[in-house]
Amino acid sequence: MARTYRIEADGGSRGNPGPAAYGSVVSDAATGEVLAELAEYLGVATNNVAEYSGALAGLSYIHSLDPTARVEVRMDSKLVVEQMSGRWKIKHEDMRALAIKVRDAHPPECVNYVWIPREENKAADALVNEVLDSVKANGSATISRLSEFSDIIGDVQEAEILEELAESPLPNVMVGWAEVGVPTYTHLARHGATAFSLEKRFSGLGGADLPLAPIGVAQAEALALELAERGEITRIISSPLLRTQQTAQIVAAATGLAVEIIDDFAECSFGDWDGFTFTEVRTRWPHEMQEWLATTSVAPPGGESFDQCRDRVDRARKEVLARYPGEHVLVVAHVSPIKLLVGLAIDAPLHSVYRMELRPCSITSLAWFPEGNASMFSFSESSHLRGVKVPDGT
Repeated sequence: MARTYRIEADGGSRGNPGPAAYGSVVSDAATGEVLAELAEYLGVATNNVAEYSGALAGLSYIHSLDPTARVEVRMDSKLVVEQMSGRWKIKHEDMRALAIKVRDAHPPECVNYVWIPREENKAADALVNEVLDSVKANGSATISRLSEFSDIIGDVQEAEILEELAESPLPNVMVGWAEVGVPTYTHLARHGATAFSLEKRFSGLGGADLPLAPIGVAQAEALALELAERGEITRIISSPLLRTQQTAQIVAAATGLAVEIIDDFAECSFGDWDGFTFTEVRTRWPHEMQEWLATTSVAPPGGESFDQCRDRVDRARKEVLARYPGEHVLVVAHVSPIKLLVGLAIDAPLHSVYRMELRPCSITSLAWFPEGNASMFSFSESSHLRGVKVPDGT
């Protein structure tokens, strides 16, 4: 059974670009024992170069110990994590070349990248500053503190592992899905908040078609900035309702893309319940509410069941996959369609829609492969909304 290791990597530049260094802490994932602390001064470079270099150093060291090891790379750089996970494009040629070096340092199908907050990456950050301070004081430009245990691992395993690799060479791809074709990505964004969503009122197809509230506009602007910075979206599709179209147009202004409408991405119809809160509905329609919560085949009075909504949302999904194979498509939609698409992707029971929560302007990313499989890469990403003050629960 392959061993598992953890890398906590970081990089920093005092000036960006400026004097730069990386730090990488390698540990045994099972025991938490630190096997190596690695750091090196890079000269004048950017933060991104330093961060990639930290991952490269850690992976190269683990590969020297065990070329078949499973590795979790933990970094507070969302850019590196998303690019090395294959979810964000790498536009800069120099960054692409460095990313390929990182990919080739260890079998990519054995490596998983995880974003962590900066406060959880203090050990690697401390190494960066230690070597930068050392160089500034005319000291050493490298740090290589190795445990005795790591040397033992390498000595015992080397011959055995190399023989195993020779018999079954590993593929060399960035992400381990090449054999199933190029996926189409749907990046699902919920619209910004309206007066109804702020008050947690039912708001569906056929009800009041409300515009974005001022806070909803701010949320949409934060979403637009995030998507523009990622630079991966090739299409924008919106539900026909006003709040989604307004959100989509704000993203379109930031990305330069046009907005297309697909009607089947509209919110579920809640019929007579539209405009009422959950508590008000439970008071006025107690029996109907109980039945609605018990089974997804029951519709609100005058509305649409989740079974019915799923069928039309799936129709819209298939339309997107047929039109734009292999592309990154932003779909600006609503709570119900997004949750239903998540259920379709991960093969979750339909009643799972009652157990998901989505913030306005959050992002959920799904990959749909040509042979029919699907993967969820993220659910309700909301870090880009950190600077937008919203009422609790919206």
